[in-house]
Amino acid sequence: MRSDDTIFAIASGHGRAAVCLIRISGPGSGLILERMAGGVPEPRRAVVRTLVDPATGEPLDQALVLWMPGPRSFTGEDQAELHIHGGLATRAAVLRALGSLEGCRPAQAGEFTRRAFLNGRMDLSQVEGLADIIDAETEAQRRQAMRQLGGRLGNAAEGWRERVLQALALLEASLDFSDEGDVPEGLEAEILRLTGEVEGEIAGALATRSGERLREGLTVVLAGPPNAGKSTLLNALARRDVAIVSPIAGTTRDAIEVHCDLGGLPVVIVDTAGLRESADLIEQEGVSRARTRAQDADLVLWLVPPEGEASPPPPARRLLKLGTKADLNRNRPDCDLLISASTGEGMPELVSRLEAEAASLMGQGDAVITRERHRLALGRAQESLQRARAMLTGKGPLELTAEEVRLAARAIGEITGRVDVEDVLDRLFSSFCIGK
Repeated sequence: MRSDDTIFAIASGHGRAAVCLIRISGPGSGLILERMAGGVPEPRRAVVRTLVDPATGEPLDQALVLWMPGPRSFTGEDQAELHIHGGLATRAAVLRALGSLEGCRPAQAGEFTRRAFLNGRMDLSQVEGLADIIDAETEAQRRQAMRQLGGRLGNAAEGWRERVLQALALLEASLDFSDEGDVPEGLEAEILRLTGEVEGEIAGALATRSGERLREGLTVVLAGPPNAGKSTLLNALARRDVAIVSPIAGTTRDAIEVHCDLGGLPVVIVDTAGLRESADLIEQEGVSRARTRAQDADLVLWLVPPEGEASPPPPARRLLKLGTKADLNRNRPDCDLLISASTGEGMPELVSRLEAEAASLMGQGDAVITRERHRLALGRAQESLQRARAMLTGKGPLELTAEEVRLAARAIGEITGRVDVEDVLDRLFSSFCIGK
């Protein structure tokens, strides 16, 4: 990607529409408006202009034009927007005219946001928050993404980094001026205080995975013996037919996933093969996958048929026993809930229970850490701070202590993109749509 190019892309949906938004950013944005829109309008004021083909002077469309000079723009560069009519031919003609101009090219995926990051308009955690807003499917995901875009994680990380750098400066002073009389006493206690505060706050952020769960969705696995009613329950929760329901045992061979919104929280419900011994190699594989999914799930709904359990439930982090086909047998005191997916009996109580479980595990978007990348970086920072504090209290070499503190600051800096982010950038920005 050349940052000195002027880029353009559609920033609205594809297909026919009333209005199509074309975004332009780069040093040639003003010249494009002069050649295609008859001049550069007043900044941040929408005006109606007739767009023309710069090569032939042919009118292309009447458009609403905006001019946003840098650095007060999304990308930090000179930026323009063309709100044209959304017909396919009109859109193609305007894009073709833009592409014919020297130094102007179509944007690559995420390039507008990448320029905003490189020009200091956003830090890396805010970029991730923007990506999460685009992908948010539930209200809680939207709120969490908005907090991150607003700088919650970035501000916390910068606060930690500043205090770690302050401790590092004190360590460097102790090293560089230890033989001079103007180094104040008590530096060791101050360094321990600063690093201890940061380590404790990072440990608190690492203590919960609710942010990652909320972003990815709570995984609920339906497990039980064949014909326990797993596929019927999945269809009832999804409110549509997504799984084949049959009285023939072993119909479900592989996992079937459905994404649901329960109380504004994302939940992935997984139907699995019935757990039993079988000579069928395909069914054996399905049973093995079912056990693996149950072990990895946040919550397992263990379905107990009217005739009772045929086998013990698999190991699980959290398990809820459901007596299915309640209309056939209501005498099952060992079950947490009795339901009948076909008649609807007990289903409102089950949905309420699932919403409560999801809320307790995910919260409402109040977590600081939302991605595994954040967790790994802060985990390294915590380990470095622990080693530094151990060396400091054990009178270890100050040079090694300073290096550990420096590594901690570097790891925290990865959160906002201060250091070591090139391997992250391509992967992250490629997930954006072209016009973003």
